[in-house]
Amino acid sequence: MTSATPPIAILFDLDGTLVDTAPDLAAATNALRAHHGLDPLPFHVIRAQVSNGGSALVTLALGLEAGSAEHDAARQFLLDAYEQALAVDSRLFAPLDEWLITWEGEARKWGIVTNKPRRYTEPLIEALALTPGALLCADDLRVKKPAPEPLWEAAKRLGIPPEACWYVGDHVRDMEAAKAAGMTAVAVGYGYISEEEDYQQWPADLWFATCAELVAALHGHRTT
Repeated sequence: MTSATPPIAILFDLDGTLVDTAPDLAAATNALRAHHGLDPLPFHVIRAQVSNGGSALVTLALGLEAGSAEHDAARQFLLDAYEQALAVDSRLFAPLDEWLITWEGEARKWGIVTNKPRRYTEPLIEALALTPGALLCADDLRVKKPAPEPLWEAAKRLGIPPEACWYVGDHVRDMEAAKAAGMTAVAVGYGYISEEEDYQQWPADLWFATCAELVAALHGHRTT
């Protein structure tokens, strides 16, 4: 961890950073395998691929590379299964849930910038009773992360300059987007990261191994 400018607003990636969606995505992935007569994969194997999206989960589940008709059909099956049960076991990472109550209680600003399509994002945040001041999804702009435009748009909607925002994520593209946007890039190691990847090597400004460490830093950087 290094020093950073205290944030006026916090922006989060969604899956693996703010919300633990892996249980429901794992269920959809194993539903796809069951549809093809295959045994379920271990949860930890699926969890490591969640941040890479539906196509990566299809490749993991069936060994089908993107670009084939079979892959596209399998991806649609997975997404349909997920849409039907996308908020069964998904929860905010603790203690971010408690921190967010305090942050909102002080009328402080926060938002979500995700590469998840709005079709799946809105029902999830509604089920979790989340009320971000800005929500940018994969299909809201013509570009998505690691491009900086979604982060800029989120900051604009919050009425906060980018340099006064922290962007928190569990993927290297999150750090690339934050850096390009002029925000403080905050990498977290508790998210959906494969064993081969070292989040401490990402181009971030701050690195936190656990959600508790992130929350302690957020409390420590509260502005007046």
